[in-house]
Amino acid sequence: MMSIRQIDNSRRSIRPGILFALGLAVGIFAAGEGRAADAKSSEISFRRDIAPILQKKCVVCHGPKKSKGRYRADSFEKLLLAGSSGDASIVPGKPEESLLFQLIVTEDADDRMPQDDDPLPAKQVELIRRWIAAGAKFDGEDKSASLAGMIPGGAHPEAPESYNFAVPITALAFSPYGGEIAVGGYNEVTVWDPGTGRLLRRIGNAPRRIHGLSYSPKGRYLAVAGGSPGESGEVALIDLERGDKVASALTTADVVLDVAFDRTGKLMAAGGADHSISIFSVPDGKRLQHIEQHADWVMDVAFSDDGKRLASASRDRSARVYDVSDGSLLATYYGHNTSVYAAGFKPDGGLILSGGSDKSIHVWDPKDGKKKDAMSGFGDEIYAIHATDEFVFSCSADKVVRQHAIKGHKLVREFKGHQDQVYCLAYHEETGRLASGSYDGEVRIWNVKAGKLVAAFFAAPGLDNAGKP
Repeated sequence: MMSIRQIDNSRRSIRPGILFALGLAVGIFAAGEGRAADAKSSEISFRRDIAPILQKKCVVCHGPKKSKGRYRADSFEKLLLAGSSGDASIVPGKPEESLLFQLIVTEDADDRMPQDDDPLPAKQVELIRRWIAAGAKFDGEDKSASLAGMIPGGAHPEAPESYNFAVPITALAFSPYGGEIAVGGYNEVTVWDPGTGRLLRRIGNAPRRIHGLSYSPKGRYLAVAGGSPGESGEVALIDLERGDKVASALTTADVVLDVAFDRTGKLMAAGGADHSISIFSVPDGKRLQHIEQHADWVMDVAFSDDGKRLASASRDRSARVYDVSDGSLLATYYGHNTSVYAAGFKPDGGLILSGGSDKSIHVWDPKDGKKKDAMSGFGDEIYAIHATDEFVFSCSADKVVRQHAIKGHKLVREFKGHQDQVYCLAYHEETGRLASGSYDGEVRIWNVKAGKLVAAFFAAPGLDNAGKP
């Protein structure tokens, strides 16, 4: 196992900061290189060996969001098509006549692909050359499928044995019985005692950065959402009884930002930076609905208590509500007029709560898409909202966690003590404990009834209570 050597916390740009500021340079893992190095067979697999390289190094500039030179490389079908030059991108059997290969190996830095990045390692270049020379064969099922969706799920890099400093907390969740709290780490989920802040165990083989965590209602499964910004995204199910990853329910071309179960535990929803929402059956991970209504990152998803509707929040300045049975759009709310980071239902299922960059929580009716009330007094952007039968909990970039009454929406209490932006919340009703996680890596556990701090710790193995090694 390795230790963390470096980190780039300088760019806070998605809530802001939840993504690129969290794109930690904690060791450099070249996608595809590990798989390529392990490819023993002389038969090169497009899915196993070539697609991961293209997904990491090419799709960001030649994909559905941006296609430089009118060329796309996000599927095998599109990879073979010529761009604006008209030259064949791939000539099976002839790497030297294939424009894709020519641009990979050229010594002209202005033309070399990938642009604005280091040249591909020699092992990857040789793999691509051999694959084209052998006929550029396709070993997938659907040539039009996205590369991200066809790449075989493999082991993630090992988590650091110990952390030299804390990483931003972007996801946490209480276990159903409240005796544990799961926290997103680097290529792992760490599990802590919420009463003492003691590390209980570590769950590895997770995405590089984790942005969403959710326990199934009975505690059998832990859903993990995350990925690497601009490279890949994943939703995985961890079987906590068996202690292994059940499956990757979803792989995408960009990071997945949230995941949630419905109250039955039979459905799971996820949304992310590819602008889409997926609804799955559990535990088989079969995708039931694929919703593409948002025009920007989907930051939050939440089921209604009866499981019939799903709410979402997006950077496209809207919050939306869908019919779970068929994925149809039921309502859209544009009242924030700025990025929306959190959305969910009031427990009675009638009204929606949403918040974001406008520093207020809006209460609106999905029947007409109109605002009915608002909670104000926030000093900065609102990142997360959690509603119960009695209270609305929220956290903000102003470093404060707030508790409002569900009826009348009056401020009940402010929980202060975080030294940095607070990104995420979790609440356990039976124990009355509220957890909050901040950019500086600290997790705080609060007793809601007494308004007192129960525990505070830096959720990074190897660090002390001051966040030091």
